[in-house]
Amino acid sequence: MSSGAKKPAASAAAKKPAAAAPAPKAAAKPAVAKKPAAASSATKSFHAAHAHLFSKAPKNFGIGRDARTGRDLSRYVKWPRYVRLQRQRAILKKRLKVPPAINQFARALDKNQASTLFRLLAHYRPETRVEKTDRLKKSAEKEVKGAAPAASSKPIFVKYGLNHITTLVEQKKAKLVVIAHDVDPIELVVWLPALCRKMNVPYVIVKGKSRLGHIVHKKTSSVLALTEIRKEDMAKFDQFISNANIQYKDNASDRKKWGGGVMGIKATHVQRARERQVAREQLKA
Repeated sequence: MSSGAKKPAASAAAKKPAAAAPAPKAAAKPAVAKKPAAASSATKSFHAAHAHLFSKAPKNFGIGRDARTGRDLSRYVKWPRYVRLQRQRAILKKRLKVPPAINQFARALDKNQASTLFRLLAHYRPETRVEKTDRLKKSAEKEVKGAAPAASSKPIFVKYGLNHITTLVEQKKAKLVVIAHDVDPIELVVWLPALCRKMNVPYVIVKGKSRLGHIVHKKTSSVLALTEIRKEDMAKFDQFISNANIQYKDNASDRKKWGGGVMGIKATHVQRARERQVAREQLKA
């Protein structure tokens, strides 16, 4: 019985698996430096005291909300009405055919000639109200003191005012007429170049009615005119008049040119495609 009792123990010991080898230890993680408790608590207290400075404002990319970064925003802008009107007017002037009488105002003086003209006009600016008041006060003081009034010569100033200049042109007293290209409505001055040519008066067209207004101390001025020129400016004036006559008064070909008719990029591509199609059909034939 004893031998039989020992056999089961031996068999159990034989069936028992060997003890597993110990697993290698994982590499120790580098120690992370922890913030001091005092600093973190101070930061939290500052955020709590100034919560209005750190309010969350998440972006909403829905319709009518925030615009995405990198997007062309030109179509998102609602431009003011005057900007839309002036852009539409510019496009219409390009698209529609412009008659020669109106198209001539698109041919303004270039930068160099305009600079020469405005330097000349700056010598003939009329006196301001302050200058006129000072001059009258000084002359009055001389008369009170009993001094003889000084002989005053006729001042040589640039003339302005559409009705006044029209009269000067009709009387052939104007030696040069300067017309702004952006008069609105254009009907105010559209007839003036023809009148100048009929009366044999030189004229030029310059950009900017505000620049003409600055010469005569106004916001804007449609037309200016010179009736007299000083001797020291006569040589420059004669040279300028000869160039102006070549460009405007004696230039009959440019006066007959129509303007506008410039189509958009889509219409231009369509027209080119039709021309290419016609060319291919002619080659096949």
